[in-house]
Amino acid sequence: MELTGRRTLMKAVVCPSYGPPEVLAVKLVQKPVPADDEVLIKVHATTVNRTDTATLNAHPFITRLFYGIFRPKHPILGTEFAGVVESVGMKVSSFKAGDRVFGFSETGWGAHAQYMVIPAEKAIARMPAGIPFEEAAASSEGSWYAQNFYNKLDFKAGQKILVNGATGGIGTAAVQLGRHFGADITATCRPEHFDLVQGLGAGRCIDYTKDDFTKEPKEYDYVLDTVGKSSFGRCKPVLKSGGAYISSELGPMSQNLFLALFTPLFSSKKVKFPIPSDCRGSVLLTRDLVEKGKYRAVIDRQYPLEDIVEAFRYVENGQKVGNVVITVGHDD
Repeated sequence: MELTGRRTLMKAVVCPSYGPPEVLAVKLVQKPVPADDEVLIKVHATTVNRTDTATLNAHPFITRLFYGIFRPKHPILGTEFAGVVESVGMKVSSFKAGDRVFGFSETGWGAHAQYMVIPAEKAIARMPAGIPFEEAAASSEGSWYAQNFYNKLDFKAGQKILVNGATGGIGTAAVQLGRHFGADITATCRPEHFDLVQGLGAGRCIDYTKDDFTKEPKEYDYVLDTVGKSSFGRCKPVLKSGGAYISSELGPMSQNLFLALFTPLFSSKKVKFPIPSDCRGSVLLTRDLVEKGKYRAVIDRQYPLEDIVEAFRYVENGQKVGNVVITVGHDD
């Protein structure tokens, strides 16, 4: 592994094709070299999240236009990361070797490895003080998606919000951000998670295994479906006039895209579609909230990089609470 006195190989999780977790394998590959505008990061922790599993399964199918028609264009998956800056390109002045950083790879690639590169102007920031790599790594994906929910709403403090699926990575973030923005939050989750979700900021919890929130007489300004398991049609009766349904998924036959275009024209209750944007701004806000004690990543399980297949299997079963972290070891 040594050539001309320098380490040139690294461990990475290689994804040669779309498919089940079993297609993944830990291999030795070439260590990346930062371009002039890039930062080389020694990764200490990453995650497996819904973005990663969707990329692995090429879901929805249209994503193949961006990631590769027949197989992934880039063989190393992974979005969230936390680690230490190893080196920077000659045009980078915002970071230096030794900085502890975290962030999110918007391309969907690169973090499931011992080293990764990312442009310095993208979604990367210095880590909040006093938190471990594992917590920093798990802080960006769910928060980014949840922030895009709120950014699409004409939200005012005191409004009533229903968070459907409050224990996932996006759900735990949506509850905490809602509390930060002053929302009156009702959340759906299993009863064994009531204490957790109320501690994150929900004023009331509904046991979705027994009660259907769409059948209740209560009305909400917004329904945030962070798991995509409901629909506008089902949620419309519990929306106030002027209210909106917003989902993390496209919905059956991609209906949420079309409903977002047409419901504002014909209904006082509408669909909003949270096209993600401003990932860097999201990471910076998350860092600020973590440092102020107003946000924390909920971690379900941790796996070493070598157990990445098992981590993907666990995330795909849909029962994780918060985030699944991957710890990345280094020989040195």
